[in-house]
Amino acid sequence: MLILGIESSCDETAASVVEDGRRVLSNVVASQVEEHRLYGGVVPEIAGRRHAEAISGVVRRALEEAGVTLADVDGIAVTYAPGLIGALLVGVSFAKGLALSTDKPLIPVHHLRSHIASNYLAYPDLKPPFLCLVVSGGHSHIVKVDSYTHFEVVGRTRDDAAGECYDKAARAMGMPYPGGVALDRLAEEGDPHAFTLPRPRVEGSRYDFSFSGLKTAVLNRLHNAAQKGEEVNKADLCASFRRTVTEMLVENTMLAAEDLGAHTIVLAGGVAANAGLRRGMQAACAERGYELYLPPLSLCGDNGAMVAAQGYYELLAGNTAGADLNAVASLPITADNR
Repeated sequence: MLILGIESSCDETAASVVEDGRRVLSNVVASQVEEHRLYGGVVPEIAGRRHAEAISGVVRRALEEAGVTLADVDGIAVTYAPGLIGALLVGVSFAKGLALSTDKPLIPVHHLRSHIASNYLAYPDLKPPFLCLVVSGGHSHIVKVDSYTHFEVVGRTRDDAAGECYDKAARAMGMPYPGGVALDRLAEEGDPHAFTLPRPRVEGSRYDFSFSGLKTAVLNRLHNAAQKGEEVNKADLCASFRRTVTEMLVENTMLAAEDLGAHTIVLAGGVAANAGLRRGMQAACAERGYELYLPPLSLCGDNGAMVAAQGYYELLAGNTAGADLNAVASLPITADNR
């Protein structure tokens, strides 16, 4: 079964053709990073316009590289939530037009579900149930994946997402967008124990995260040093910051795994590319004898292949939509996928 996946939730216009939810036949991504770098972050209005300009060509290339036509496709999957509403609307509108004109099933896909599904493309033996840490610029969730289409949120951030915290700390240190990537690279050169940073806990919740206080602590250290005319070793601060975030993410995930009896752990989302987090998860899982699945770096960011992969399982479950499908800016991963 061939699924065409379309992704436009933020600043990547992407399309892919995937066979049976596991085999990638094409994966085309048009990035807007260079343009948004001029503004230090994603500008929603610009993102929406660039999606509208690129989407037709991106989908055409995805079909051509896969060596198929729309007539060969069994379903059209599209990210409909969550994300930037203007950006989502471009992908949803385009997918609806394709589905209507070709009489193909329209498959709505939740963005976080598709990030989890990116691991299915890299690991043919991976099947639910498992516990997944989904970490990105907008989300930090510990998700119990009971089946391909049934999810339970075990833990989540109560304020900033880990990726957002990375980007804001990096911006404060004068790093270019995307800041999280730059911070991760510089952290490789620093001492992770040079600075002691707070590790907020959420009272009454064993698995939830709170990163806002950590971000504020970094900003305060930079401001205090500037007021005193002192230089802050940015490599050391980056390394200490990364160690703190990694320990918070890993410890809560391991705690949830122990309590739930989960022995298969999966990492997903844009921050899954973070070198410190990958090493931290590998060490923690090896210590406990857990099986760990890490997505390849090429599938950590937003892409159409992950949408097509999850779309395959949504179609098998009968989760399709009609012409009334709309984009949704914010939606839980547990919501009905339609």
